[in-house]
This record gives sequence, C-alpha cells and structure tokens, in this order.
Amino acid sequence: MVGVSTHLPTADAQDPESHARTARLRAALLAAAFTADGLLELLGAPAYAALARSETVPALRATRGDSPLETLVRLFLLQRPVEPRRAQAALPVADCLADGWLVQDGDELRASVDVRPYGGPEGQDWWIVSDLGCAVGGAGGIRGVGEADRAELVLGVGGASTTLAGITVRRPVGKALDLGTGSGIQALHAAQHATRVTATDLNPRALRIAALTLALSGAEAADLREGSLFEPAGDETYDLIVSNPPFVISPGARLTYRDGGMGGDDLCRTLVQQSAAYLNDGGYCQLLANWQHVAGEEWQDRLRSWVPRGCDAWIVQREVQDITQYAELWLRDAGDHRAGDEAYAARYDAWLDEFEARGTKAIGFGWITLRKSGSEASSITVEEWPHPVEQPLGEAVVAHFDRQDYLRATDDAALLAAHFRLADGVVQEQVGLPGAEDPEHVVLRQNRGMRRATKVDTVGAGFAGVCDGTLPAGRILDAIAQLVGEDPVLLRDRTPASIRMLVEQGFLEPVAAGG
Repeated sequence: MVGVSTHLPTADAQDPESHARTARLRAALLAAAFTADGLLELLGAPAYAALARSETVPALRATRGDSPLETLVRLFLLQRPVEPRRAQAALPVADCLADGWLVQDGDELRASVDVRPYGGPEGQDWWIVSDLGCAVGGAGGIRGVGEADRAELVLGVGGASTTLAGITVRRPVGKALDLGTGSGIQALHAAQHATRVTATDLNPRALRIAALTLALSGAEAADLREGSLFEPAGDETYDLIVSNPPFVISPGARLTYRDGGMGGDDLCRTLVQQSAAYLNDGGYCQLLANWQHVAGEEWQDRLRSWVPRGCDAWIVQREVQDITQYAELWLRDAGDHRAGDEAYAARYDAWLDEFEARGTKAIGFGWITLRKSGSEASSITVEEWPHPVEQPLGEAVVAHFDRQDYLRATDDAALLAAHFRLADGVVQEQVGLPGAEDPEHVVLRQNRGMRRATKVDTVGAGFAGVCDGTLPAGRILDAIAQLVGEDPVLLRDRTPASIRMLVEQGFLEPVAAGG
C-alpha cells in the first residue's frame, strides 16, 4: 500500500553490522549516480521539475531502460516494483531486505520508503527518507490511505524545508535543536556545523525516519527525543534552534505533520515566546510560521508582542493569502477535494467558521529569527518582503543582527564620525523621463542577499556614491553641503536618520577608519 508502511527500515549506527550494510547501500546509490545531479541528467529539467510537482508520468517515460539509476528512480521515487534481477544490478539486495529498505511483492521487489536524493550546501550527496509517496509534494496525492494513517505520515523535502535550511545561520555551534524534525532534513544540515544535534518530534515515526535520513547520508546520529514543543528539551539550552513546525492554522488537528492542535496561530506564538528559555546567550532560534491577520489589529503589532524579552527579532512576511485561498490550499493538501462534494463543502465550511470566530481576515506566512542578545532595548524588525531573495541567507541573517548591534551602540554624533563603505553588489538606478535634465528619483538596489531597493534623494545618492571607507560621514556631508549650497549644520542634523536606514538595510557597512 502506498503511504504508511507497517515496518520501517532499520539503520543502527551503534551496530557495526547494520552500519556496514547502510554504508554499502550508500555506496551503491553513489555508484548508480542516484544523486540530485544524476537525477537531473537522467530525467532532464522538465521531468525533474514535474516530479517536484508530484507529476510522475514524465519520469516514468524517462526510466524505461534497465540502467541501475533508472531502477532506483522507479523503486524509490516512483514506487514501482521491479524484478529481482534489476534490483540486484543496482543494490546490495540482501542488505536491503535484511534492513527492510526493500520488501517482497510477489515475484518482485518494492521499496518500503521514499528515498530522495538531495544536494547538500557544499556539494554533498545526501538522501532524505520519507513515507511512500511523500518524497515530493504533499500528502494530498496519496490514495488508499486511511485518515488515521494519513495523520502520521512523514513528508520529505518541500519548499518550506529548503527555505528554512537556506535561511539558517551556519556558524559552528556546540548544541543545536531541531524541533519537529520530520524527515530529519534540518538535523542533517545542523550535523555539519554542530557538535551535538538533538531532534524532537511528537510523531515517533518521524524520529525513526529522521534516523534513517542521517544514517543513509553518512551523518552523525542525533539525540532523538519524542515529545511536543520544548518538553523533550528538559532544562537544556542550545546555541541554535530550528523548527519547521506544524504551523497550519486549521480547525482541529487531523494531520500531525501540519496541524499543531492549538487554536489559531497559538502554536507558533508559543514556540517564539518559549524559545528564549532554551537559548544560550547569542544563540539563534529560526522557524517558519503562519500568523493571523485579525480585523482591527495590525499584524506587525501582533508579531511584535510574541517576541520574548532579551531577544532581538527579524520577522519577514513572505506571502499573504485570504482565508478562502488558504483553506483551499490545505484542503487539497489533505486530499479533501476527492472526498465528494458534500464532504468537501462541510470541511470547507468548518475552516471558514473557524476563521470567522477568530476575526481572521487573512493568513501570513514567513520567517521568524530570534537572537538572544540580553539587551533591554530589543531590536525588533517586522517587515513584508514578497520579492525574490538570494539563498542561502544565513550570512545575511548574521549581518542583519550585527548591524542592529552597531546601530544600538552608536549615537548620532558617533555615526557622523564613523566611516562607511557601499556594500558589495549595490547599484544605483536613475528613474525619470527620457531627455530630462534631472532624474525624478534615484534608487539604490542590492544584487545580493535580500535584494532590497530603496529610494534616496540627491544627498543620499551622493553620500552613498562616495562612501569608500576613507572619510568620516560628517566630512562627506560637509562636502555635499558645499556642492548643493546647503547649510552644513542643518544637513548634519537631518541626515543621520537616512544613514541609519541605509546601514540597517545593508546598503552601507561601517568600517574602521581608512578601511
């Protein structure tokens, strides 16, 4: 049956024989080029992209041959049974049967789990394990699985997973916590730069599958703990906390992997508010979240109220959906669109009833990053940025909080005495009518990181253009004042706010004198 297997494979890193079998399986996957690059080369870009949309026909057409790679795609990604001779040519079949990666299906062999190739940030070849049919897309495409089994499904890699992996700070740390590990992808990333990784989940199947992901990818085993929210952490603290939690705002808790079981956006709020108690000084908590837009309330104020004392925060809203779009998205995800017109309408109605009762007009989706600064004057940035960004963003996240520290410690007098340079990748655009003597306005645009753009006046454009670290800001302003015929004292008085904005958004970088 596609979906939840009765038995999951085993991969015990503490058992030398099991460890050796897993190593032989990993070697076979590599030898067959069952990797992200190998898949792209075999399938071609259109079929590869279609597979990510849970459309399998192009991939089936591309795997009609007998090569080991085609066999592995059919087994692990397309869930097609294969003849033993084909499996023997691609895999150590005895090992796979012993550990449960393959099972007998009449005269053929089939996979017990999805195994999806995944490219690590430094070119590593990894594999993400998930329940059958869940390696790509959501659980909505899975048929023949009962409601109870569907609730315990463990999904593979999706857009949310890769987004969180991309924004996470990748500095060496002692201890990292992956809260709600699912298939283990965040724990796998964290294992590359954390001495010790703890991975938790309410679903015991997820912990077993996360262990498989880590073992098959050759990573160190994580400390796996069952439980909800921070309960499994006990009294431990961490340098990094990451979470792709069950953030969907839904009526009820039908599906463990997406529905948190708390009302409205309470689960995400609780995670944010409790995180400070589990962070070491200077530590980061990074998670994805959904939040309500409530009638009569500014969504930015709602999120600011979540941030615990002693923490700086950077909250970015990437998307907003009205309540009908949101309900339809997650009804499809659960497969409710195939439940029949009457059942679908009843469930749709239940979602709208829930939103109406809470005064919810729309749902926001985005990223929340906290840093435990210990400052009484917390820096909380809440913004909407739906535009394309450059992933990975981990270093941009670090730079954002470094800039907050600098601005918090620098008064206007010190700002004017400081030296700045224009950040790499910033260009200037002049916008105006063709042939006009002067532009209507000037735009500074970043080609890196968040790829921001901001309008500046003539003074701002001139200031940014000559910032190369050699002169203090005040001296530059004095020179500009002389050029434009403005009182330098007045210009010095009104410009620090603009300089702060350009520093805060990463257009200007403070440097040591002459740097």
